[in-house]
Amino acid sequence: MLALEAPERIVEEAMRPEAWRRWGVQAGRFALVLIIAWMFTGVVRWSMARLRRYAIHMMDRRGEGATSDLEKRANTLISALTKAVSTVIWVLAIVTALGELNFHVEPLLAGLGIAGVALGFGAQTIIRDWLGGFFLLLEDQIRIGDSVVINGLTGIVEEIDLRITVLRGENGAVHVIANGTIDTLSNLTREYSYYVFETTLAHGADADRALAIIEEVGGEIYADEEYRPLIVSPIEMMGIDGLTERGVVVKARIKTLPSKHALVGRELNRRVRVRLKAEGITFPTLFPPQT
Repeated sequence: MLALEAPERIVEEAMRPEAWRRWGVQAGRFALVLIIAWMFTGVVRWSMARLRRYAIHMMDRRGEGATSDLEKRANTLISALTKAVSTVIWVLAIVTALGELNFHVEPLLAGLGIAGVALGFGAQTIIRDWLGGFFLLLEDQIRIGDSVVINGLTGIVEEIDLRITVLRGENGAVHVIANGTIDTLSNLTREYSYYVFETTLAHGADADRALAIIEEVGGEIYADEEYRPLIVSPIEMMGIDGLTERGVVVKARIKTLPSKHALVGRELNRRVRVRLKAEGITFPTLFPPQT
């Protein structure tokens, strides 16, 4: 390799026109390898996009779930597969490009292999992360776009690969979680979601009338052209859920498409509050009037 030769030999070689031509050819081959790798990466991304559409079409024909659910599953798998294939392409390209510059990559690869064995005992966490990510994808536990709770952190899945899972919290915070550290995982949007409506009424309020109002409002939203496509089934009344010192706890729930529960729930809350206020049904006061 020229970089390892004696300085005198390098100067002597640099004075020869043949050397410059040889170096130019080597540099051209080096650049060509990288350009080909870049082109292959583009072809892989294009092919993966077509594979994604084909996979969604085939799963949809087989009736394996809702279209939005299938899209999230396909996006998750294709994203991880694209990263893996691109990594292999660039590793091979770099090794080939170094060979074009007369770098002897065999000792380098052998040294990396020995170093890998030496570092293997210290890389157990990385291997654990890779295995965790592999089973996340294999078992289809979560998908990009799902609303999940991982180790107590709530957010929308933005990225999944073999090592990490990235969540975007409601406040915009990005949570990067190593797959090997995932102890508890709750998927809030698998196939469908539920919005659980719960409120506390004053002990003197008409609880039966409040339940009737909540059911009426739920029926109105179910019939609303804007919200009807987001709702799977009408509101389910769960009744009086408990009696506390502060008041009467009433509960209901409404089944929606994945990730649409919050949107429907906010509208349900708004309409119920307006109707309860109009009917004179009161909520417990934080500080009751003193007599």
